[in-house]
Amino acid sequence: MTRFLLNGRPVEVETSARPLLDALRLDLGFTGTKEGCGEGECGACSVLLGDRVVNSCLVPVCQVEGESVTTVEGLAVGGALTPLQRAFVDLGAAQCGICTPGILLASVALLREKSGPSLDEVRRALAGNLCRCTGYSKILEAVLAAAGKG
Repeated sequence: MTRFLLNGRPVEVETSARPLLDALRLDLGFTGTKEGCGEGECGACSVLLGDRVVNSCLVPVCQVEGESVTTVEGLAVGGALTPLQRAFVDLGAAQCGICTPGILLASVALLREKSGPSLDEVRRALAGNLCRCTGYSKILEAVLAAAGKG
């Protein structure tokens, strides 16, 4: 068994070389993390492993033993949206929902590292996340708004 913290709670799944993405969705029922390309190119499956953003489709579940994993379901506290999530809602940055969880987590990692990022820093931080619906402007606006720069 592989044991790790998922959104602050201890979990365990059968140890294997299959992707963390599959364990999250199929074994643990955390379906906010999406499969896009399955090749680590689109960012739809992004989660936080500790404080860093990883593509869960590329991380074997056996490699998260003892680690802390955060999915989009772990962001809201007590059902209350975070300022970042609220900015996405208020500014229309979320469209179909496939890319949004990964973009939120990449944004969380950025804002933890740098509380007042520039537009270029936000662009760089989100470069690994592809979105086909919004054209990115609303996403960038939402991240900057959550950082107090919007």
